[in-house]
Amino acid sequence: MTMQPVDAAVPNGGFRVPKTAELVAANLRRQIIRGELVEGDSLPPEHQLTETYQVSRPTLREAYRILESERLIEVRRGAKGGARVRLPDADVAARHAGLMLQFERAELSDVYVARAVMEAPAAALAAADPNKEGLRRLEENLAEAERVLSDPLADQSRLPLLSRNFHTIVVEMSGNKTLALFDSMIGTIIDLASKNFVTTQSTMRRPKSTATALKAHKKLYRLIAAGDVEGADALWRQHLDGVSETMTDVVPGTVIDLLS
Repeated sequence: MTMQPVDAAVPNGGFRVPKTAELVAANLRRQIIRGELVEGDSLPPEHQLTETYQVSRPTLREAYRILESERLIEVRRGAKGGARVRLPDADVAARHAGLMLQFERAELSDVYVARAVMEAPAAALAAADPNKEGLRRLEENLAEAERVLSDPLADQSRLPLLSRNFHTIVVEMSGNKTLALFDSMIGTIIDLASKNFVTTQSTMRRPKSTATALKAHKKLYRLIAAGDVEGADALWRQHLDGVSETMTDVVPGTVIDLLS
C-alpha cells in the first residue's frame, strides 16, 4: 500500500490550524473515500505509519480515534490486533442527524414534511425512468406485504419494515444518491415513529391502516411502471401528507420525545 505524505497546513488568518493527528486522519480518510484503501484492508503497522507521517505513536493513535469515531476503521487490540478499513456507513450520519434534531427540539411533523419534500420528487424521478430491477423489487415487496396482511398467523410486526423498505426502493429508483442518503438519515426516526404508531393502534385498526397504505403503494407501483411522472409525484405527495397527519396525531410531538 502506497502511503501519501501529509498535506502541509498553511495558516490562514482567523482559521484554526489543524492538529497533526487531524491531518493524518484526513490523509487516511481521503484514501478510504477514493477507494485506495478498501473494506477489510489492514493498515500498515504503527511503527511504519509513524515513520511515513513523521509523527509520534500517541499522535497516530489520536488519528485512529478520529477515524474510529467516524467508523472508517476498526482497531483491534492485542498481539494480532491492528487497524482495519471499514466503508462509510450512513448509520453514522443518521445518528448525528437524530442528535441534532433532538437538540433543536424538532417537531416530528418537521421530519414528515422533509420526507414528503424528498420522496415525492424521488417517485417522479423513478417514474421518469423505471428500471426492471427496481420494479421487480417493488413487486416482491408488495406481494410479501399482501401475504403477511392476509395471513392471521403471519408475523404482523414485519409490516412496518416492509412499508419502510418500499419507500427506500422508490427513493433508490430515483437514481439520486443524495436523496437516498438523506432518506436513510431520517429513516431511523421514521421507523421508530411507525413502531410507536403500531403499538398504539388497536388490533382491529391495524389491518385497516396497513391496508390503506398498501393500496397507495400498489397504485404508486402502477404509476411508476407506466412512466406517469406527474401522477407518481401527486399521488406520493398526497399519501405522505396523509401519513404525516395521521402519525403526528398519534405519536409524540418532538423527535426527542420519540428517541428518549
